[in-house]
Amino acid sequence: MSFTKLTTEQLNRLDINVFRESIKLPLVVVLDNLRSQHNTGSIFRTADAFRIEAIHLCGITAIPPAREIHKTALGATESVQWKYFETTMESVLQLKNEGYIIVGIEQTDKSSMIGDFKAETDKKYAIILGNEVHGISEEVLVLCDLCIEIPQYGTKHSLNVSVSAAIMIWEFFRQTGYLLDG
Repeated sequence: MSFTKLTTEQLNRLDINVFRESIKLPLVVVLDNLRSQHNTGSIFRTADAFRIEAIHLCGITAIPPAREIHKTALGATESVQWKYFETTMESVLQLKNEGYIIVGIEQTDKSSMIGDFKAETDKKYAIILGNEVHGISEEVLVLCDLCIEIPQYGTKHSLNVSVSAAIMIWEFFRQTGYLLDG
């Protein structure tokens, strides 16, 4: 069997203007003090791929335009809506006021495994991804409605934040993304 890569035209991707006007997955990704611009750029690219609503960049998380974000985002900072908040608390409190369910992606004493989570199609969600070293700050963690953890079976206790973001965004899309068609 041989394979031929699809051309850009065959992939039928949306242009930026159509993307901005299209229906979005009701999911906001909140970045709680990320250090790495590469991680931020990678999350932008994943957010574009699954057409999420927005990204909230908080605290020390770099904002576009930034050279290192641009390297990994490959233009997604132009398509994905984003907003900067001085603190993650500001972002989370705004999202709570707007009716979002706040989901921490963190290993806690009460976290649920990703496989046990069921997204409700009539709800809006915000997932919080924490700092690469310290995770989600304690002051933000107490505002979460629930925490989800991704099971791991190796010697390390965490995944790269951009990998965790991709897994979680995919899971929300897998469970509710069919709504984008209608």
